Amino acid sequence: MTEQNELERLTQRNAAKRKLINNLFIFFCGFCTLIAIIPLGSILFEVVKNGYPAISWEFLTARPGAIGSAEGGIGPAIQGTLIIIALTTLLGVPFGVVSGIYLAEFGDSKFAKTVRIVNDMLTEFPSIVIGIFAYYIVTIVLIGSFSAFGGAFALAIIMLPVVARTTEESLRLVPNGLRESAAALGIRKWRYTWSVVISAARRGMVNGIMLSVARITGETAPLIMTILGSQWFFSSFFGPIDALPLRIWRLSLLPYEYARIQGWGAALVLITIVLTLNIIVKYVTRSKVRT
Repeated sequence: MTEQNELERLTQRNAAKRKLINNLFIFFCGFCTLIAIIPLGSILFEVVKNGYPAISWEFLTARPGAIGSAEGGIGPAIQGTLIIIALTTLLGVPFGVVSGIYLAEFGDSKFAKTVRIVNDMLTEFPSIVIGIFAYYIVTIVLIGSFSAFGGAFALAIIMLPVVARTTEESLRLVPNGLRESAAALGIRKWRYTWSVVISAARRGMVNGIMLSVARITGETAPLIMTILGSQWFFSSFFGPIDALPLRIWRLSLLPYEYARIQGWGAALVLITIVLTLNIIVKYVTRSKVRT
């Protein structure tokens, strides 16, 4: 009985020790999460507090007024931002997804290793350099003027490595058992990659795409070099166009109180657009997965 009691005592002491360490680790993780959330929450609070007074129907739909006048709004900038996001997604997502699929499923060669290195380098590239490159290629050589295509081309270069990397990592998380089971049935690799692997990794791929959209939505430097900005609503893909990041930057340069308020309001609208797109895409994706 003495040995049994000693064994129970040691077991209880070890269990208490493991429970204490586990609770300390959970507390530490929660504390770090709270530290990370505080600055994000404070930024969101400041944007809402300073931007809400500017929000009105006229502010959201009207053209910018004359410099020095508090009248006008950011209607063309909202329209231009949505157009730029749509064009960039059409240009960047297909190439990024296909690149990620190749690297995850077929990328065991030296060429694939080189592509990964270039992809990682492109992720860290300064956006202003990409803007200058797009300015030369699209604005000067191809089109000859500032345009929505120039802005979309520059932002697509920024989006592409993010989509490629997240797609590759999402596909690598799919268990190899699914691939082996499909191969055992005699299904060709391209077929089960498309029907089985991509379907299993779809949620992660969509999250990566939305991360890239959030990444490019607030970019300003490439837009300065490619779309120029405009006081008018959209009229052509081959002419200057406005966008919210560009409008916020221009308002921040004006020494007027109304410009400061409108700048905060435009920032609030920009954040709202990003959050709305994320919520809609996550809801639609979740519904498809459940069915």
